[in-house]
Amino acid sequence: MSRVAKNPIVLPAGVEVSIAAGAIVVKGPLGSASRPLDAAVEIKVENNALVFKAVDESKHSRAMSGTMRALLNNIVTGVSKGFERKLLLVGVGYRAQAQGELLNLTLGFSHPVAHKMPAGVKVETPSQTEILLKGVDKQQVGQVAAEIRAYRPPEPYKGKGVRYSDETVTLKETKKK
Repeated sequence: MSRVAKNPIVLPAGVEVSIAAGAIVVKGPLGSASRPLDAAVEIKVENNALVFKAVDESKHSRAMSGTMRALLNNIVTGVSKGFERKLLLVGVGYRAQAQGELLNLTLGFSHPVAHKMPAGVKVETPSQTEILLKGVDKQQVGQVAAEIRAYRPPEPYKGKGVRYSDETVTLKETKKK
């Protein structure tokens, strides 16, 4: 059995789990999320905790038990606390402005960039050079952050561009004669 799957997920207060018809639905204070179940993994709710067990000792079953535990842990964390990703704009004239479901970016192009937020991801701009993405789904928040960063990734000589708040950009030295 996977070492990850041996640890049960303790459900925080206000989080409800229902398992039915090949899917698991987790409801919490910030929303709800569902995930299809794998037939190779047995999931039970015992003493306000989710317990995972591989159905048999096959390699696939053992691997999927750890994978399902990690995915469901992210869902439980998402509906109880939520996930957020912070982006920084570095460069003269680089600005961001949130308008409802739309994020307007000025990134040095001849045209402004408008990025539409998918359902489930909220955007805030505390300042003109900061973007804060919040949501229940960890994968979706990370994907939206990657799409925004892809408009103008940090370049290696001056470090200008869109970067994650915890990202370090290693600057290259310019060419010498």
